[in-house]
Amino acid sequence: MPNPDPTSSRRDPRTDPYDALLLLSFGGPERPEDVVPFLENVTRGRGIPRERLEEVGQHYYLFGGRSPINDQNKALIAAVERDLAEHGIDLPVYWGNRNWEPYLADTVTRMARDGVRRALCLATSAYSSWSSCRQYRDNLADALAAVPPELTAPRVDKVRAFYNHPGFVSANVDGVLAALAELPEDVRDAARLVFVTHSIPVSMSDSSGPEGGAYVAQHLDVAAVVAAQVAEATGVERLHELVYCSRSGSPRTPWLEPDVNDRLEELAREGVAGVVLIPVGFVSDHMEVVYDLDTEALATAERLGLPARRAASAGTHPAFVAAIRELVLERAAVERGEDARRSAVGVRGPSHDCCPAGCCLGEREPVGRR
Repeated sequence: MPNPDPTSSRRDPRTDPYDALLLLSFGGPERPEDVVPFLENVTRGRGIPRERLEEVGQHYYLFGGRSPINDQNKALIAAVERDLAEHGIDLPVYWGNRNWEPYLADTVTRMARDGVRRALCLATSAYSSWSSCRQYRDNLADALAAVPPELTAPRVDKVRAFYNHPGFVSANVDGVLAALAELPEDVRDAARLVFVTHSIPVSMSDSSGPEGGAYVAQHLDVAAVVAAQVAEATGVERLHELVYCSRSGSPRTPWLEPDVNDRLEELAREGVAGVVLIPVGFVSDHMEVVYDLDTEALATAERLGLPARRAASAGTHPAFVAAIRELVLERAAVERGEDARRSAVGVRGPSHDCCPAGCCLGEREPVGRR
């Protein structure tokens, strides 16, 4: 639980000027009766009929009407709190969601009541696009504006895109190595590494980042790094590629392709020996992973007779948890005007801390289930 006095002098000076860390996530239903109201929140203002929401909700009903994301966020918060404490850092961690309890606006108001003056926000999305970055910034602005006038709303800064932080990469590499070890030995060395992320509208992708195209470029960069580190660890170079899952929205709107299931069909026809599905676009094993990959994609591979395993997402991997601490300390040092070690791998370097005004605009289709 957050420290009731986050401005206490016990706070480690390395976190100055921050009083707290805010985990900002998508949210998900906790029980069957929550499913349609949750989907109404996700699609609010889109005029989508309830019948369509009930249809989409079947994905949740297969898992008892409960999304895995909330429990995963609780586990991540607990892991981050332990890691901070082990390093002598007294920084309270708060949690707010875009689409379900605990709602972001309620959490920000609680932070104001607790006396938080400045917080650093980590969104559970590692990449740049309207839906994975700018929308969260807009959500924060709305939540801060909703703080009751008798309270002082905190200032909240957002952690940079962390897709290429060595800790996030290391967690994904370990997931791939474990999945490869589960493949039959006779196909392991020839397996294709299939990196998977959430599809978004092409227009949104084209306008992602300050100059456009960042969403795809970031994924391609991290996929190349993970594949290279896996090759170094195993002594085998494997082909790799990027595919997409979880398309939603109007069928008239072009979205990023190929779909993971369509690509598995093609790989089977090409005679690929086996595949490892790597959910590099996701921080944890939430609904897009456990349904779109574990349920649909692995069923497609089984039907095709294509040996397939799914790598774990970063989740609470110790390297990822440590990366969160490093990102906090990095940004705090930057805000104090100090030289900070900005860790990044790949060819693109560390992302900007403050998004330019025109960054990540584009078509605003509802994206994700979680």
